[in-house]
Amino acid sequence: MLDVSVIEDSAAAAATLEPVRARLLAELAEGPASAAMLAARVGLPRQKVNYHLRTLEAHGLVELAGERRKGNVTERLMRATAASYVISPLALAAVQPDPGRFRDQLSARWLLAVAARLVRDVGTLITGAARARKRLATYALDGEVRFASAADRAAFVEELTRGVSALIAKYHDADGEGGRDHRIVVALHPTVKDPAPTAGESAPAVEGRAPTAIDESS
Repeated sequence: MLDVSVIEDSAAAAATLEPVRARLLAELAEGPASAAMLAARVGLPRQKVNYHLRTLEAHGLVELAGERRKGNVTERLMRATAASYVISPLALAAVQPDPGRFRDQLSARWLLAVAARLVRDVGTLITGAARARKRLATYALDGEVRFASAADRAAFVEELTRGVSALIAKYHDADGEGGRDHRIVVALHPTVKDPAPTAGESAPAVEGRAPTAIDESS
């Protein structure tokens, strides 16, 4: 089972967003189970659970883990193909965010477009690497910093920009034979204190003085 799987197909994405199927995926991420076992957990008829499982299996979201005999019946034990899933912007290719349409380093929406491109590109790279049975060279840095004031935050951003720009200028070799282009994304945003709310709950609180810095290259 993979830790994270990227969904690029729109039909597969739609399958995961259906509430019952999402619940079944969550159950199967915990371990293999049969339709009968799942039916008891989610309170649905076994036939309906089987229908949803076949749909998830058709999209590669669940797979056969084994079989077992129960009386005169052979039960199929299914498992999720990943512990969690991320939907790539490719699933909505016609309306996926495009950071190239505008560039505003202080815009949260531009940051979101950059992050969406990151998910899309890394997902595509993971798919290609898996098919080629090769490792994918990536790096990520995730940390938190608490600023005493907005002025300190602005100074941090300025120094970070200078530092990263200097590293790019130092190591970039446009004519390097056999070289490979890499993308660098550096993001700074306030830390979200609480998890995303469920239906009927209020939005999560945001602590403006505790941003998170993320650095990703692939």
